[in-house]
Amino acid sequence: MSKTILVTGGAGFIGGHLCERLLKEGHRVISLDNYSAGTKENHHLGIEYKEGHTKDISRLITEQIDMVYHLGEFARVEQSFLAVKTVLDSNCLGTQAVLEFVRDRKCKIIYSGSSTKFADGGIGRDQSPYAWTKAVNTELVKNYGEWFGINYAITYFFNAYGPRERSDDKTGTLIGIYKDLYSNGKPLPVRLPGSQRRNFTHVHDLVDGLILVGEKGEGDEYGLGHNDSYSVLEVANMFSSEITQLPERPGNRAQSPVDTRRSRLELGWEPKYNLPDYIKQITKTKSD
Repeated sequence: MSKTILVTGGAGFIGGHLCERLLKEGHRVISLDNYSAGTKENHHLGIEYKEGHTKDISRLITEQIDMVYHLGEFARVEQSFLAVKTVLDSNCLGTQAVLEFVRDRKCKIIYSGSSTKFADGGIGRDQSPYAWTKAVNTELVKNYGEWFGINYAITYFFNAYGPRERSDDKTGTLIGIYKDLYSNGKPLPVRLPGSQRRNFTHVHDLVDGLILVGEKGEGDEYGLGHNDSYSVLEVANMFSSEITQLPERPGNRAQSPVDTRRSRLELGWEPKYNLPDYIKQITKTKSD
């Protein structure tokens, strides 16, 4: 059944892919993005784009909405130390406004939590302004469900990569940065100690999971991450032997355990892509 679906952050990396997929499935798709990280290069014909802050969602979105995918938040760990005011403005005030919107419109919300909440035995939730706000927001979403009966589901992404990922210092993903540097013949930076492990998950797999959670998910704990993990140093070596070491940065978690049981058992979600094959295609293209 066709729905009218709002995607906050719909001009971003994951949001752009999600909007494209929802449109192909026959839904009316509206994006709300302030373009702090999103870009018009992620626009797709047929999607309705609105520019603005999520704090103003009730004023900007007048359409009757059936479902909200809330992806539009400040989403970088290390940079959050340099932009605390922006993080609180986006991730606290903005998300609270989105929840009030959902409460008023009586539509379902799918919230994109952060895997940093589970990092390093649970202490990861307090390791950066970003991680703290995301952890608190998952609790706020659940409380709105208890207090006001909103229909919600919470997902947790694990290190997205894939087509159209950014490579700049502020919003770039690790794989996007390495891909760009490798393609330009430059050494790959590895933040010490280099042993920090990540579960890299292809953006198409994440979108598959988001669609399933939107259709069937209820409540918390929908982890969307590949079971295989790799250290940052291992990833760099998959690309190139030219590596330069950089000092460790605050908030750089050692690891985050992946729990995808609800996504797999209840929704039938399984990742189809793996990182080594993706990197092999990149290195093969350059060598050809």
